[in-house]
Amino acid sequence: SNLSPAHWSHFQPLKMSNSCAVNKFYHSKALTSPYPGSNVERSRVPRDKVGWLTEWRDYNPVEYTAVSVLAGPRWADPQLSDKNFSPQFNERDGEVERKSLNGVYVVENGRPLNPAGRTGLTGRGLLGRWGPNHAADPIITRWKRDSSGNKIAHPVTGKNVLQFVAIKRRDCGEWAIPGGMVDPGEKISATLKREFGEEALNSLQKSPKEKEELEKQLHRLFSQEAFVVYRGYVDDPRNTDNAWMETEAVNYHDESGETMDNLPLEAGDDAGKVKWVDISEKLKLYANHSHFIKLVTEKRGAHWSEDPGSECHD
Repeated sequence: SNLSPAHWSHFQPLKMSNSCAVNKFYHSKALTSPYPGSNVERSRVPRDKVGWLTEWRDYNPVEYTAVSVLAGPRWADPQLSDKNFSPQFNERDGEVERKSLNGVYVVENGRPLNPAGRTGLTGRGLLGRWGPNHAADPIITRWKRDSSGNKIAHPVTGKNVLQFVAIKRRDCGEWAIPGGMVDPGEKISATLKREFGEEALNSLQKSPKEKEELEKQLHRLFSQEAFVVYRGYVDDPRNTDNAWMETEAVNYHDESGETMDNLPLEAGDDAGKVKWVDISEKLKLYANHSHFIKLVTEKRGAHWSEDPGSECHD
């Protein structure tokens, strides 16, 4: 490749920071087979060959883009071979945000390269955009309380137990933060509110009067001070060498619990179920959502683990 060394500086393994300064290379779910929703097996990528800086002349990834993406829905790009399509990578391209939250990514032979390295699969898989596919994940939390309204502390650590609104994804059956994709031209703050309404409150199925009431409650919740938990690359099973998920995970905390008491949880859109879940290290969540939730407990001083040694380890 004729790329300057300056470009390659971005190809150090992505580091997810947390308060313990434990750095990890988050890129394992993006290597799993078969690819979601298909029988396609990724080419196997050994750990030491993930990074693009490692030369691997025999690398021969499988090419796959789902039929649902090739059908050209409004949320998807055309194929790169389409002569009317010339995406502006690493910049805002009309209404589509093609900048990465992780900085500049390399474009080689007209294709953007996944900043976390090889995945054993080229093309877009189930993702609509070449390059970064931007999502937003609203983490709505409250303190667990007893029938008298007192906060409940964990019997071992003595720290208060935090709860968050979780949805069960229809596509894979895993519990997750109720997030979704940012629409072209949409502000992240609007995506966070819209997705929470659609997935956790079933807002799309409400009457105009119910929608109006929901909107007032949502405005109260989402106008509170927010804590940006994470911005950047997501280790997602849908990622490929040329298309990947990025997110902004934001925590809205209902300290008194009163706002959320007035919001009836009801699964909608992509969610099969929705409920308040007690937070602890025992949670098994979709993609790297557990990591985001852990960062929230650190910020709020809430219970996470019964093992004091595990506070700095995932």
